[in-house]
Amino acid sequence: MIGLALVGGVGVIAALAVAVGPLYAADRFRDLREPTTAERAQIEALADPGGLAADRVALESVDEAGEGGTSGSGEAAATGPADVSVRGPPGRRVLFLTEDVLTDLDEDVAVGLLAAEAGRVATYYAEFRAVAVGAVLAMLAAVVTTLVPFQSGFAALIAVGLVSFWAGRRVQYAADDRAADAVGADRVADAFERVAERRGVEPETGDWSTWFEVQPPLGDRIARLRERGTEEG
Repeated sequence: MIGLALVGGVGVIAALAVAVGPLYAADRFRDLREPTTAERAQIEALADPGGLAADRVALESVDEAGEGGTSGSGEAAATGPADVSVRGPPGRRVLFLTEDVLTDLDEDVAVGLLAAEAGRVATYYAEFRAVAVGAVLAMLAAVVTTLVPFQSGFAALIAVGLVSFWAGRRVQYAADDRAADAVGADRVADAFERVAERRGVEPETGDWSTWFEVQPPLGDRIARLRERGTEEG
Protein backbone atom coordinates (compact mmCIF):
# COMPACT_ATOMS: atom_id res chain seq x y z
CA MET A 1 0.00 0.00 0.00
CA ILE A 2 2.82 2.40 0.88
CA GLY A 3 4.55 1.54 -2.38
CA LEU A 4 1.42 2.29 -4.39
CA ALA A 5 0.99 5.59 -2.58
CA LEU A 6 4.62 6.51 -3.28
CA VAL A 7 4.32 5.66 -6.96
CA GLY A 8 1.07 7.58 -7.25
CA GLY A 9 2.58 10.53 -5.43
CA VAL A 10 5.57 10.62 -7.78
CA GLY A 11 3.25 10.66 -10.79
CA VAL A 12 1.00 13.40 -9.42
CA ILE A 13 3.89 15.62 -8.28
CA ALA A 14 5.66 15.23 -11.62
CA ALA A 15 2.51 16.09 -13.55
CA LEU A 16 1.84 19.15 -11.39
CA ALA A 17 5.44 20.30 -11.74
CA VAL A 18 5.22 20.15 -15.54
CA ALA A 19 1.78 21.80 -15.64
CA VAL A 20 2.25 24.53 -13.03
CA GLY A 21 6.03 24.86 -12.69
CA PRO A 22 6.61 26.98 -15.82
CA LEU A 23 3.87 29.40 -14.76
CA TYR A 24 5.35 29.75 -11.27
CA ALA A 25 8.87 30.22 -12.63
CA ALA A 26 7.76 32.83 -15.15
CA ASP A 27 5.86 34.83 -12.55
CA ARG A 28 8.77 34.72 -10.10
CA PHE A 29 11.86 35.04 -12.25
CA ARG A 30 10.90 37.00 -15.38
CA ASP A 31 10.50 40.76 -15.63
CA LEU A 32 6.83 40.93 -16.61
CA ARG A 33 4.25 43.68 -16.80
CA GLU A 34 0.60 44.11 -17.61
CA PRO A 35 -0.13 45.38 -21.13
CA THR A 36 -1.38 48.93 -21.60
CA THR A 37 -4.92 49.52 -22.85
CA ALA A 38 -3.64 50.00 -26.41
CA GLU A 39 -1.45 46.89 -26.21
CA ARG A 40 -4.32 44.84 -24.86
CA ALA A 41 -6.53 45.92 -27.77
CA GLN A 42 -3.72 45.03 -30.20
CA ILE A 43 -3.27 41.60 -28.60
CA GLU A 44 -6.99 40.87 -28.74
CA ALA A 45 -7.10 41.82 -32.43
CA LEU A 46 -4.15 39.55 -33.21
CA ALA A 47 -5.46 36.65 -31.10
CA ASP A 48 -9.05 36.77 -32.32
CA PRO A 49 -8.54 35.06 -35.74
CA GLY A 50 -7.06 31.99 -34.06
CA GLY A 51 -9.54 32.01 -31.18
CA LEU A 52 -6.94 32.34 -28.44
CA ALA A 53 -8.23 33.30 -25.00
CA ALA A 54 -6.36 33.47 -21.70
CA ASP A 55 -7.20 34.51 -18.16
CA ARG A 56 -4.31 36.96 -18.01
CA VAL A 57 -1.75 38.52 -20.34
CA ALA A 58 1.84 39.32 -19.36
CA LEU A 59 4.40 41.18 -21.46
CA GLU A 60 8.16 40.73 -21.22
CA SER A 61 10.61 43.32 -22.49
CA VAL A 62 13.01 42.27 -25.22
CA ASP A 63 15.86 43.67 -23.12
CA GLU A 64 15.03 41.01 -20.54
CA ALA A 65 14.21 38.26 -23.01
CA GLY A 66 17.02 38.80 -25.49
CA GLU A 67 18.18 40.93 -28.39
CA GLY A 68 15.51 43.31 -29.65
CA GLY A 69 14.34 43.66 -33.23
CA THR A 70 15.88 46.31 -35.44
CA SER A 71 12.98 47.02 -37.77
CA GLY A 72 9.30 47.62 -37.27
CA SER A 73 8.60 46.37 -40.79
CA GLY A 74 9.74 42.80 -40.12
CA GLU A 75 12.88 42.97 -42.26
CA ALA A 76 15.14 39.93 -42.42
CA ALA A 77 17.82 41.76 -40.41
CA ALA A 78 15.60 42.00 -37.35
CA THR A 79 16.34 39.67 -34.47
CA GLY A 80 14.63 38.87 -31.21
CA PRO A 81 12.88 36.10 -29.31
CA ALA A 82 9.32 36.80 -30.56
CA ASP A 83 8.07 34.46 -27.87
CA VAL A 84 4.40 33.50 -27.54
CA SER A 85 3.33 30.93 -24.97
CA VAL A 86 0.33 30.05 -22.82
CA ARG A 87 1.12 28.52 -19.46
CA GLY A 88 -0.87 27.32 -16.52
CA PRO A 89 -3.83 24.96 -16.04
CA PRO A 90 -7.38 25.69 -17.25
CA GLY A 91 -8.85 28.59 -15.31
CA ARG A 92 -5.40 30.07 -14.65
CA ARG A 93 -3.96 30.31 -18.13
CA VAL A 94 -1.54 33.16 -18.75
CA LEU A 95 -0.52 34.36 -22.20
CA PHE A 96 3.15 35.41 -22.16
CA LEU A 97 4.39 37.65 -24.95
CA THR A 98 7.68 39.37 -25.58
CA GLU A 99 7.17 42.99 -26.57
CA ASP A 100 8.73 42.48 -30.00
CA VAL A 101 5.71 40.38 -31.01
CA LEU A 102 3.73 43.64 -30.93
CA THR A 103 6.39 46.03 -32.17
CA ASP A 104 8.57 44.06 -34.60
CA LEU A 105 6.52 41.39 -36.31
CA ASP A 106 4.30 41.66 -39.36
CA GLU A 107 0.65 41.21 -38.45
CA ASP A 108 0.38 37.92 -40.34
CA VAL A 109 3.33 36.48 -38.41
CA ALA A 110 1.88 37.49 -35.04
CA VAL A 111 -1.54 36.11 -36.00
CA GLY A 112 0.05 32.81 -37.03
CA LEU A 113 1.98 32.48 -33.77
CA LEU A 114 -1.06 33.22 -31.63
CA ALA A 115 -3.18 30.81 -33.66
CA ALA A 116 -0.58 28.07 -33.16
CA GLU A 117 -0.72 28.64 -29.41
CA ALA A 118 -4.52 28.63 -29.52
CA GLY A 119 -4.32 25.21 -31.16
CA ARG A 120 -2.16 23.89 -28.34
CA VAL A 121 -4.61 25.23 -25.76
CA ALA A 122 -7.61 23.74 -27.57
CA THR A 123 -5.98 20.30 -27.80
CA TYR A 124 -4.72 20.44 -24.17
CA TYR A 125 -1.17 19.78 -25.33
CA ALA A 126 0.43 21.06 -22.11
CA GLU A 127 -1.91 18.97 -19.97
CA PHE A 128 -1.19 15.87 -22.05
CA ARG A 129 2.54 16.40 -21.69
CA ALA A 130 2.18 16.77 -17.92
CA VAL A 131 0.19 13.54 -17.65
CA ALA A 132 2.65 11.72 -19.93
CA VAL A 133 5.64 12.79 -17.84
CA GLY A 134 3.80 11.82 -14.66
CA ALA A 135 2.95 8.38 -16.06
CA VAL A 136 6.53 7.68 -17.17
CA LEU A 137 8.02 8.77 -13.82
CA ALA A 138 5.39 6.81 -11.89
CA MET A 139 6.29 3.68 -13.83
CA LEU A 140 9.98 4.35 -13.20
CA ALA A 141 9.25 4.72 -9.48
CA ALA A 142 7.40 1.39 -9.54
CA VAL A 143 10.48 -0.27 -11.03
CA VAL A 144 12.93 1.40 -8.65
CA THR A 145 10.87 0.51 -5.57
CA THR A 146 10.51 -3.09 -6.87
CA LEU A 147 6.73 -2.73 -6.76
CA VAL A 148 6.83 -4.52 -10.11
CA PRO A 149 9.51 -6.97 -11.29
CA PHE A 150 12.41 -5.24 -13.01
CA GLN A 151 12.17 -7.05 -16.35
CA SER A 152 8.44 -6.59 -16.89
CA GLY A 153 8.51 -3.14 -15.30
CA PHE A 154 11.30 -1.95 -17.58
CA ALA A 155 9.45 -3.25 -20.64
CA ALA A 156 6.31 -1.47 -19.49
CA LEU A 157 8.30 1.73 -18.92
CA ILE A 158 9.61 1.64 -22.50
CA ALA A 159 6.11 0.92 -23.83
CA VAL A 160 4.54 3.78 -21.87
CA GLY A 161 7.29 6.14 -22.97
CA LEU A 162 7.01 5.26 -26.67
CA VAL A 163 3.22 5.52 -26.61
CA SER A 164 3.49 8.88 -24.87
CA PHE A 165 5.99 10.19 -27.44
CA TRP A 166 3.82 9.01 -30.32
CA ALA A 167 0.61 10.41 -28.83
CA GLY A 168 2.29 13.72 -27.98
CA ARG A 169 3.25 14.17 -31.61
CA ARG A 170 -0.32 13.44 -32.70
CA VAL A 171 -1.61 16.06 -30.26
CA GLN A 172 0.89 18.66 -31.53
CA TYR A 173 -0.04 17.96 -35.14
CA ALA A 174 -3.72 18.25 -34.20
CA ALA A 175 -2.93 21.63 -32.62
CA ASP A 176 -1.22 22.76 -35.83
CA ASP A 177 -4.25 21.59 -37.82
CA ARG A 178 -6.55 23.68 -35.63
CA ALA A 179 -4.37 26.72 -36.21
CA ALA A 180 -4.38 26.04 -39.96
CA ASP A 181 -8.16 25.70 -39.94
CA ALA A 182 -8.44 29.09 -38.28
CA VAL A 183 -5.91 31.23 -40.16
CA GLY A 184 -4.51 29.10 -42.98
CA ALA A 185 -1.71 26.54 -43.11
CA ASP A 186 0.73 28.77 -45.02
CA ARG A 187 0.28 31.62 -42.56
CA VAL A 188 1.19 29.36 -39.63
CA ALA A 189 4.17 27.89 -41.51
CA ASP A 190 5.34 31.38 -42.47
CA ALA A 191 5.15 32.45 -38.83
CA PHE A 192 7.25 29.48 -37.68
CA GLU A 193 9.88 30.15 -40.34
CA ARG A 194 10.00 33.88 -39.61
CA VAL A 195 10.56 33.38 -35.89
CA ALA A 196 13.20 30.72 -36.50
CA GLU A 197 14.97 33.21 -38.79
CA ARG A 198 14.81 35.93 -36.14
CA ARG A 199 16.32 33.57 -33.60
CA GLY A 200 19.06 32.49 -36.00
CA VAL A 201 18.10 28.81 -36.02
CA GLU A 202 17.35 26.39 -38.85
CA PRO A 203 14.14 24.37 -38.36
CA GLU A 204 15.28 20.78 -37.88
CA THR A 205 13.64 17.72 -39.37
CA GLY A 206 13.29 14.44 -37.56
CA ASP A 207 15.56 11.39 -37.49
CA TRP A 208 15.77 8.37 -35.22
CA SER A 209 16.94 10.49 -32.28
CA THR A 210 13.73 12.56 -32.34
CA TRP A 211 11.59 9.46 -31.84
CA PHE A 212 12.15 10.02 -28.14
CA GLU A 213 10.73 13.55 -28.07
CA VAL A 214 7.12 14.41 -27.28
CA GLN A 215 7.08 17.40 -29.63
CA PRO A 216 7.91 16.80 -33.31
CA PRO A 217 10.76 18.83 -34.84
CA LEU A 218 9.77 22.26 -36.12
CA GLY A 219 10.96 21.45 -39.63
CA ASP A 220 8.56 18.50 -39.81
CA ARG A 221 5.69 20.64 -38.58
CA ILE A 222 6.44 23.29 -41.21
CA ALA A 223 6.70 20.69 -44.00
CA ARG A 224 3.36 19.21 -42.97
CA LEU A 225 1.73 22.64 -42.98
CA ARG A 226 3.23 23.44 -46.39
CA GLU A 227 1.85 20.18 -47.78
CA ARG A 228 -1.59 21.03 -46.44
CA GLY A 229 -1.32 24.57 -47.85
CA THR A 230 -0.53 23.16 -51.29
CA GLU A 231 -3.50 20.82 -51.12
CA GLU A 232 -5.78 23.67 -50.05
CA GLY A 233 -4.41 25.95 -52.76
